[in-house]
Amino acid sequence: MEFEEWEPYYLEILDEFGFDRTSDESAAQVLASLLLTDCLPLLAALCRKKTVTVCGNAPCLEHDLDRIQGSVFAADAACLVLARAGIRPDAVFTDLDGVTDDYLALNREGTLMVVHAHGDNIPLLRYWTPRFKGPVLGTTQALPFPPLYNFGGFSDGDRPAFAAVHLGADRLLFAGFDLDDQSVGPVKRGKLRWARRLLAVLGYAC
Repeated sequence: MEFEEWEPYYLEILDEFGFDRTSDESAAQVLASLLLTDCLPLLAALCRKKTVTVCGNAPCLEHDLDRIQGSVFAADAACLVLARAGIRPDAVFTDLDGVTDDYLALNREGTLMVVHAHGDNIPLLRYWTPRFKGPVLGTTQALPFPPLYNFGGFSDGDRPAFAAVHLGADRLLFAGFDLDDQSVGPVKRGKLRWARRLLAVLGYAC
């Protein structure tokens, strides 16, 4: 999805959640200043003409492991569930909320960290991004500029799907998704509603 297509959704999200676009843009500038290379070719190679399994972090992920095929994209802490099961994800999409040293270890082993900048995570960007010694790609939810990308998508769960589609994946599979989870707080429920809506834009019902 190009930014011109994404922007109307982004404006709705800003309005619904009370986010500040200027803060998002500031975070993007910070992340861009911390990146030394552009790892888009690596992410593209994981997607182009391939099956991609997007792994969410719902409790059902442990029961969905047999669904996993092709390139493995983890939504943030789903990477830890996968690692415990002996599966090293090819890419982890994260806004760094809840990152641990285990992420650093995965990154050193070759897992691509797709780090997302938004207005609330500037301190996390400054702390964690320089500590990743393996491949890192930066994304923003605002207008992208080199070396940052915006493939569309809002949460750590739906952004991997948008990236995979944008970069030419043949097929998407989903594991560990529970968009009806009522045990979470109101903000998280709102994000799950948006994930369902956005994945439907791509033609997927989760």
